[in-house]
Amino acid sequence: MPRPIQRMPSRLNRTEMSIRDKVWQINWSLIAILAAIAGVGFATLYSAAQGSLEPWALKQIIRFAFGIGIMISVALVDLRFWVRHAYLLYAVAVILLVLVEVRGTIGMGAQRWIDLGFIQLQPSEIMKIALILSLARYFHGAGVQEIGRPLFLIPPLIMVFVPAALVLKQPDLGTAMMLVMSSGALFFMAGVRMWKFALVIAGGMGAVPVAWQFLRDYQKKRILIFLNPEDDPLGAGYHITQSKIALGSGGMFGKGYMMGTQSRLNFLPEKQTDFIFTMFAEEWGMMGGMVLLGLYSLLIAFGYAIAIRCRSQFGRLVAHGITTTFFLYFFINTAMVMGLVPVVGVPLPLISYGGTAMLSLLFGWGLVMSAYIHRDVPISRRGAADE
Repeated sequence: MPRPIQRMPSRLNRTEMSIRDKVWQINWSLIAILAAIAGVGFATLYSAAQGSLEPWALKQIIRFAFGIGIMISVALVDLRFWVRHAYLLYAVAVILLVLVEVRGTIGMGAQRWIDLGFIQLQPSEIMKIALILSLARYFHGAGVQEIGRPLFLIPPLIMVFVPAALVLKQPDLGTAMMLVMSSGALFFMAGVRMWKFALVIAGGMGAVPVAWQFLRDYQKKRILIFLNPEDDPLGAGYHITQSKIALGSGGMFGKGYMMGTQSRLNFLPEKQTDFIFTMFAEEWGMMGGMVLLGLYSLLIAFGYAIAIRCRSQFGRLVAHGITTTFFLYFFINTAMVMGLVPVVGVPLPLISYGGTAMLSLLFGWGLVMSAYIHRDVPISRRGAADE
């Protein structure tokens, strides 16, 4: 008599995983790429300080090590936990943005930080991750008919424009733009029709004359200088003019490590933050810049591949949203220093000096890793596992 066939439990049917199983599922290649990009940042910050770990490189190394610990911890947390607590994290981020208005620290003409003593917390960076989680939670499990109803899109639009307005008031035009653009990518991934995007874009274009009246004087100058940098080369156009000079002087292979004249003679402003890519390209040339952009592109490819692989809609949307946000970071920064977009103060991810931006990005990649580890776990709309 033939023996009955025993069904072995497949990975698709497993809803619970041990910590050991999760550790084995960690994508170490992804961590290696993150470490390689951060390593470029450490070396560039060391060069920016003219061969010293102080005041930037050492702190950045410590933050990255701490951030990797956060990333792995977040990755091991069940993805259903983030489904259940997405709205709570969003509410905390909104409260922090309100606190910036009340008790924020002013720096470089903007009120964007909360001084915690050991770190200057920038809530707008936290909001970039919290907003993606909350939108992914809202659209998770929503059908085509639901998404097709205009009233269904009102709550997520409110979730986007409330923090965008608070960030714009700080003022921080670059971060506000990133919140809107990354959210738009999530709306598209969720299935919102193109004609609705066209309607919103048309409305936004029509509101430009009105929005212009609410921009600060320096923001208006940045836009005008973007259109014609030669109008004020020693004033509002100084940053982008010096950036272009440094980029051009690097040539094909650069001047050599720690040999950049524009940066070492302090002609290049904000060389440790917004214009760090310019400093890197001056030392390593176009080929060095292409290698760095190649590392970024490889990381983006990993993120989108994980998004496609996820079985749950929440995991797909989170991985897609975090990856798109990361892409916007380095795309806007590199385009900004080349003069292709106005100077908006967006840092180069994992390379520019800054604590909140690095930790929030590594937290975000921890969420992507969690989506990868729990990629075969189906999740209900309430955040429970589907059997």
